Amino acid sequence: MIRQPVLYAILLVFPLFGASAQEPGLPVSFEQAVEMVNRDNKSIRIAEQGLDWAKSERQRLNSFWYPRISASGAYVHMANDIEVKESLSAFTDPVKDFILSIDPGEQIITSLLNNLGSHSFSVPLAPRNVSTIDATVALPIFTGGKRIYAGRIGKSMVGAAEVNRKQVSADQQVLLVETYFGVRLGQKIVEVRQQTYDALEQHFQNALKLEATGMLTKTERLLFQVNRDEAKRELETAVKDLSVAQNAFKTLVQIETDENILPVSPLFINESLPALDYFKSLVGRDNYIVQGLGIQQDIQQNQIKIANSAYMPAIELFGKQTLYSSGIRKNLVPRSLIGVGFTWNLFDGLGREKQIRQAKINHRILTVEKEKAADDLTLAVDKFYNQTQTALDNVTALQTTVEMSREIVRARHKSFQEGMATPTEVIDAELLLSKVRVAILMAYYQFDTGLINLLAVCGMPESFDQYSRNGKDETSLTDRRTDAVNGTINN
Repeated sequence: MIRQPVLYAILLVFPLFGASAQEPGLPVSFEQAVEMVNRDNKSIRIAEQGLDWAKSERQRLNSFWYPRISASGAYVHMANDIEVKESLSAFTDPVKDFILSIDPGEQIITSLLNNLGSHSFSVPLAPRNVSTIDATVALPIFTGGKRIYAGRIGKSMVGAAEVNRKQVSADQQVLLVETYFGVRLGQKIVEVRQQTYDALEQHFQNALKLEATGMLTKTERLLFQVNRDEAKRELETAVKDLSVAQNAFKTLVQIETDENILPVSPLFINESLPALDYFKSLVGRDNYIVQGLGIQQDIQQNQIKIANSAYMPAIELFGKQTLYSSGIRKNLVPRSLIGVGFTWNLFDGLGREKQIRQAKINHRILTVEKEKAADDLTLAVDKFYNQTQTALDNVTALQTTVEMSREIVRARHKSFQEGMATPTEVIDAELLLSKVRVAILMAYYQFDTGLINLLAVCGMPESFDQYSRNGKDETSLTDRRTDAVNGTINN
């Protein structure tokens, strides 16, 4: 039902689209957010500690090339003195035999010799209390290659820790993009919902006035009220979603503040992405998971060599110097000695064979895991690349839809002023414009999150900043909310 279009125009158009005030908060650019994550993120700090541990472990493994120097000491109390006892018969019997060979009947001297030979004498060697302090040096000369392979393992462990740190940093950058631009998206959606609610609220207030003058039916007024209430619920939901995104971002960058975060870096798209094959070619070479599994393969290969070296003898040069001695004579135990020794394990219950077999099994498992990871990552590249392309297609399609929606709003208001459109058509135009603006914001966010995931999978998340600098931001397409109304007023 259409009545008096001039009065409709005065009531509906005049204060319809007042801009909402900017909320106070803490402005943060994306570059600043990256610095915060790299400085305060706990996951990155844990990965850095893991790298320090790997470097320390490498130094420990390299220490097998150096000699071992040790000191030992002991104090011993024995129950008896250490002595040597010898019977005198060992000396008297040869003399007695000699005398009897000369004079077989001689008895006086032989009897004396027999009596003397029945006794013994003792020579003390060490007292009951003995103490000593010794210094020992041992230098491995040949270990079957264990030291060489252990050094290689230590170097590989440092490489694995470095790759893990890059992986963690890339994961945190993915989270940062999702949270930072999630806040940006949330704020933009709140703006759209707020503007839509303000417009429908003004429609509702004008409808109350028109109903009071009898120019609008109760059903038409209720239509305005229902849409106004729905817009309010959508606004409240958007505000809650923004609050969640704010808390997630603050937790990630370790900011303790009650102020709202205001991301100043806009959502963007970049239409100059390389072809899909380019990103696929990077996965097998630069992906952190593939690199890590390759390093683990090298470690297992050296583990096999170490297990094989157990069949070889170990040879080392050793020396000992007595620094202090009490109760032990030099003529019994020398103060200094040097020598070469070896150990050769000839049989250990097939333990070496089992260790070699396990190392080979682990190497085969890693080979399969690396192949599977490459396949899975190729699918991930397809997924994230298609996400960016879908977002670009949506933005291209929605650009025309946004312009069309603005034109529809402008045309419906103008038609309404001339008595050629109903309130329902005006409301539908408002809701359509709001829906399209939110959709294009979501497309921008979809592109940004798909891009950072794609770059992280390819091992080049640092390129995200360059793509953002060369891209097109969302402000040119989503901020011109009042153009349609301004055109109506000017007309």
